[in-house]
Amino acid sequence: MPRFPSYDATELTYHVHGAGPPLVCLPGGPGRASSYLDDLGGLSAHRTLIMLDHRGTGDSEVPGDPTSYRCDRLVDDVEALRTHLGLDRMSLLGHSAGGDLAQLYAARFPHRLAQLLLITPVSASTGTERVGLDNALDARAGEWWYPNARAGWTALVQAVVAGADPAETAPLLLATAPFLYGRWDERARTHHEADSWQRSYPASEGFYAGFAPDTGAVRAALGQLDVPVLVLAGALDPMCTPPAARLIADLFPQAQLVVQERAGHYPWVDDAATFTRLVRDFLAAPAGAGR
Repeated sequence: MPRFPSYDATELTYHVHGAGPPLVCLPGGPGRASSYLDDLGGLSAHRTLIMLDHRGTGDSEVPGDPTSYRCDRLVDDVEALRTHLGLDRMSLLGHSAGGDLAQLYAARFPHRLAQLLLITPVSASTGTERVGLDNALDARAGEWWYPNARAGWTALVQAVVAGADPAETAPLLLATAPFLYGRWDERARTHHEADSWQRSYPASEGFYAGFAPDTGAVRAALGQLDVPVLVLAGALDPMCTPPAARLIADLFPQAQLVVQERAGHYPWVDDAATFTRLVRDFLAAPAGAGR
């Protein structure tokens, strides 16, 4: 597997899947190895997917400085990867918390982007609210798993506020997992259960530790980004609801918001064919075709 030294000599690994023009992919979690992205529902048939394992995750080296896990500092790892790949401009995809990192990269290095794809993103870096959460949860009230999952969600929020450690919250994460998928079936369960060995808790906890962004400055920078942007939301996702995704899309002058029906936080798991089609259509569209 390819490796390269980042700005501080930490050895980082990336995984390459498929053929075609390169698409650099940033996983979320935060702190989850890129393997959970798989090949993004078969997108590797159309693009060369370059999937970075963030420092301390997957096959990448654990850094000597734990503060370098913070998301704004990970921007320099992304830039080191671009330089290593020899790309003047790159198409960049970020999922979930990786979408937040992608926004921070876009704010600092707009001249290095050709396209930006934010898949069910969060946006703490811009201070964008997670609107519509309760409505998204209650929309699943007819599911057989809803009572247990809803109680688990309430308990999880309380545990996080109380500062519980990851070992204490792990059972609650399993209870709430059905909310993150369009269908809670064996495929979804298998995908979620892999989180237990794919996630680095130091990297996860360090991602936002001490992060105090100048949200106004980030918003201003994104408002000047002169490249096409895709914001893809799952219609059933409570983490990035369609109304929240609209707020994120509105930060950009050339953004296209797409809502994938019957999908949750991992839309390529819920419906690989639809996800691949939506992303391919965006990647193939001429510049300026977003809004």
